[in-house]
Amino acid sequence: MTQSGEQRPGDVVLRRTLGVGDAVVIGLGSMVGAGIFAALAPAARAAGSGLLLGLAVAAVVAYCNATSSARLAALYPASGGTYVYGRERLGDFWGYLAGWSFVVGKTASCAAMALTVGAYVWPGQAHAVAVAAVVALTAVNYGGVQKSALLTRVIVAVVLAVLASVVVVCLGSAAADASLLGSGGFGGAGGVLQAAGLLFFAFAGYARIATLGEEVRDPARTIPRAVPLALGITLVVYAAVAVAVLSVLGAEGLGRAAAPLADAVRAAGASGLAPVVRVGAAVAALGSLLALILGVSRTTLAMARDRHLPGALAAVHPRFQVPHRAELAVGAVVAALAATVDVRGAIGFSSFGVLAYYAIANASAWTLGSAPLSRALPALGLLGCVTLAFALPGVSVGVGAGVLLLGVVAYGVRRRLASR
Repeated sequence: MTQSGEQRPGDVVLRRTLGVGDAVVIGLGSMVGAGIFAALAPAARAAGSGLLLGLAVAAVVAYCNATSSARLAALYPASGGTYVYGRERLGDFWGYLAGWSFVVGKTASCAAMALTVGAYVWPGQAHAVAVAAVVALTAVNYGGVQKSALLTRVIVAVVLAVLASVVVVCLGSAAADASLLGSGGFGGAGGVLQAAGLLFFAFAGYARIATLGEEVRDPARTIPRAVPLALGITLVVYAAVAVAVLSVLGAEGLGRAAAPLADAVRAAGASGLAPVVRVGAAVAALGSLLALILGVSRTTLAMARDRHLPGALAAVHPRFQVPHRAELAVGAVVAALAATVDVRGAIGFSSFGVLAYYAIANASAWTLGSAPLSRALPALGLLGCVTLAFALPGVSVGVGAGVLLLGVVAYGVRRRLASR
């Protein structure tokens, strides 16, 4: 793709079928996913009574990143998201590093979401259910992005209904106590930043809108509208859920909860709603998985076009107008991981990789103009991403940095071989 989004020689472009509503729904399906069902507890353990402050910090960084991504996506309406922006604005290496961070980190996230579905639907056969979920959603994506958007609408409606029920039950119960919002020890600045880094993972889905830039109608208008809309709705939902859960469990109780939302409705005296919450978590994980496979396959397509990945993965299906080989390859890798390894507790580096990805997005947006106001948000977003990345738990930082270093080595080897 050129700067104007025109086709380069050899590229087969995807069909533009998504409007503002479709793009917003796909963003919501990515963000209002399994993260809100699981991220609150570790964030509460880190921040204590500063949990809501951590949520606010995560939202500010997410807003900066979303603004930068929307500006870049309108200018470069191609599949690949920050891989394309980094390549065009900062150079081939930075685009590659963004793409590597996204594909490797999010592939592990896909497997984790699939196993989350399995754990909720049939705990005794979690791996088998996970593989079935990956196969089914890969088939949906293969049939065209409109089918994916339609299924995402259904998933988002179910998840929002479940979350609304949790908020109403908790805030309307006799167990709700406003004083619990500030209860528990304060985790300090470090704890708040660590909580923000953990909660940021639950906001990061708006990238899916950008990575689908080649399939959006009138991207210069659609993407800048869809990204902040999706992020704004998600922030309101997350804030309402966090306040509702804290009002019945407090920060200490929330930090100890194995299933925070289910525990909250039990504490509110509505134990009968707990199974519904479990179903909502499973559906939310399905929505996240669907959107993740979409995003990873589009970034894989973009990297294959530039031969950072095998060129065969750049093929576009003549009928369905989707990167079918990239989708099948991503689906096969995720299914293999989900069938053999339980990665739910070993993907802390995904948050690190996502923050590295957005740091490159902000650095790319910083080059778009010299006016102080046009550079303020990208600069704040870049600083926020770096700060939150290194505020994550030490293991997450170590593994994440190791994954990035492996990508750098792979890039260097490829360049050396190409020069020969």
